[in-house]
Amino acid sequence: MKIIIVGCGQVGRTLADELNREDNEVTVIDRRYAIVEEISNKYDVMGVVGNGASYQVQKEAGIEDADLLIAVTDSDELNYLCCLIAKHAGNCQTIARVCNPEYSQEVGMIKEALGLAMTINPEYATAAEIARVLRFPSAIKINTFAKGRVEMLKFKIPENSSLEGMTMLEIGPKLKVDVMICAVERGGEIYIPKGDFALQQKDVVSMITDPKTASNFFKKIGIETHQVKDAMIIGGDTTAFYLAKMLLQMGIDIKLIEQKKDRCEELAEKLPKAQIIQGKGTDQRLLIEEGVESAEAFVTLTNYDEENVMLSLFARTKTKGKIATKINRMEFDQVIRELDLDTTVYPKKITAQNILRFVRAMKNSIGCNVETMYRILDEKAEALEFVVKNNSSLLGIPLEELQIDENTLVACIIRNRKMILPRGKDVMQVGDSVVVVTAMLGIKDIGEVIHIREKGD
Repeated sequence: MKIIIVGCGQVGRTLADELNREDNEVTVIDRRYAIVEEISNKYDVMGVVGNGASYQVQKEAGIEDADLLIAVTDSDELNYLCCLIAKHAGNCQTIARVCNPEYSQEVGMIKEALGLAMTINPEYATAAEIARVLRFPSAIKINTFAKGRVEMLKFKIPENSSLEGMTMLEIGPKLKVDVMICAVERGGEIYIPKGDFALQQKDVVSMITDPKTASNFFKKIGIETHQVKDAMIIGGDTTAFYLAKMLLQMGIDIKLIEQKKDRCEELAEKLPKAQIIQGKGTDQRLLIEEGVESAEAFVTLTNYDEENVMLSLFARTKTKGKIATKINRMEFDQVIRELDLDTTVYPKKITAQNILRFVRAMKNSIGCNVETMYRILDEKAEALEFVVKNNSSLLGIPLEELQIDENTLVACIIRNRKMILPRGKDVMQVGDSVVVVTAMLGIKDIGEVIHIREKGD
């Protein structure tokens, strides 16, 4: 596919890298010559210097035969204009980044009026991911499928857990819960487990189930599941605003610390039920005075990764509560993972995954479309949700009669809003949502990892 990206900030860079790696023909547009040259050389993509809202600049980038334009500049209005020009110049699909909370109530109308295929809001998506784990703080990360009816929860097996030594086949009968362990991280290695795989303490496990069963499962293995009652947020940017608003709606008390006086006044007006405190988030004495030691959740959302990491490390010495850290840059991802910061969120990753899913669906308009896609296991595997169409060759064939690739697992089937943990006799039907976990990256159709057996196999 021919894809044009307007805006070479953090999100634009990540998209250029990811989309190029999936064999798309990528061109980037930005006003800054040095940035365009750097990205063009680093990621082996085409680059055009100029205003992305200019028809002539878009024409130079190849808009007339492009399949998709993605506008991810820092200006919502410029993104809208870029997409409007692109629709008339090339009649391609368009995606716009929308960040301003003032537009949040009007996104649907704007999307329809401008003919946008999709809007992305990295700040809102980041806040939503943090809110999910504060609802269920035992989890390191929660991904959702089938519009929230099914969740993949990532958690660490504690010492002396009843799960230690238990095999995949034993979990359901022994605990009497319908869950599917679909991925395990252990000692730097990743596993998509089979039935005889046994769990060990300190394993980091990804499990699929529905929200109600997840709560029951954690209670049975002795892990607390209650939603946090209060949260301390450091930083007052757009992500912090979205998160505070979500948490207040969940009944969670909010204490937000922001350095700039005018921003504090703005937040206090927009979030009257939150406690807004003007001060430096790095002031340890202030944090202690404001109750970091008793906070059930501590979230760092400044624009500086170093501050976020150091604040989270400090909080870990003071509280047993849930800690969530926003990381903007990817360069030190491996180092940050080794710090064991509990939950870390990467806005760039979230945005890139959403757009990659859309691009894969565009490439595969005939087969079983990718509805949801997450990178898991340190980016070495993917969890994907496919919707089964009436032309799928896999319809009606029991799973035990199909050939499923190595390191691939059919994690669940959602049918008529109900989750099915698949067994050998289960079949796929038209309209089913099927969640697959696989170590094969970049798949666009379920038929790439699940096949009809050849006669004699």
